[in-house]
Amino acid sequence: MNTKKKKVVVIGGGFAGVQCVRNLDENLFDVWLIDKLNHHQFQPLFYQVATSQIEPSSISFPLRNVFRNKKNVHVRMAEVLEIDPAQKMIITDIGDFTFDYLIIAIGCKTNFFGNMNIEQNVFTLKTTYDAINIRNHILQTFEDIISAKKDEKQALLNLVIVGAGPTGVELAGAFAEIKQHVLPKDYRELIFLLLKSCLLRAVPTR
Repeated sequence: MNTKKKKVVVIGGGFAGVQCVRNLDENLFDVWLIDKLNHHQFQPLFYQVATSQIEPSSISFPLRNVFRNKKNVHVRMAEVLEIDPAQKMIITDIGDFTFDYLIIAIGCKTNFFGNMNIEQNVFTLKTTYDAINIRNHILQTFEDIISAKKDEKQALLNLVIVGAGPTGVELAGAFAEIKQHVLPKDYRELIFLLLKSCLLRAVPTR
């Protein structure tokens, strides 16, 4: 007896979304994977892109390629605008999708704890695009240091990383490594002993 497959919509092509789709039985479910991007991003290596140690293409994998051999998986690049639980439907910028089961795996975003000044003036590191922005900003800053006035140089040589979790620590370590082994070769005009890195972590008050 043939049983009609249930339709599953998975929102988010990160680690959770991809692993979920991989583990759904293709004999029981038809799956629609929806994400604003058409590729999966390997988050643990964002810091290496940000410090120019690897290229963005090394950590970005097309979702259609990931699921090339799963005929029950349909990838759609779209932004979810609304979810209608009563109608079992999601509304996106490319159309509406009905579902039998909905899985939301959209990850998280940077918490600025209500500080708008910080939110408007810092770089976040949650996507490959964020990592590229950091890399480009850092490289441009080194170019600016070369032509900066003497009293302006030191401010440009201060690097502040907020957050001492795995990403913050890895980012600080990567900057320390390229400061010693890479940057002096590329920017011979600069004295990188003057480059100061500061890693900040919020701790509970007693």
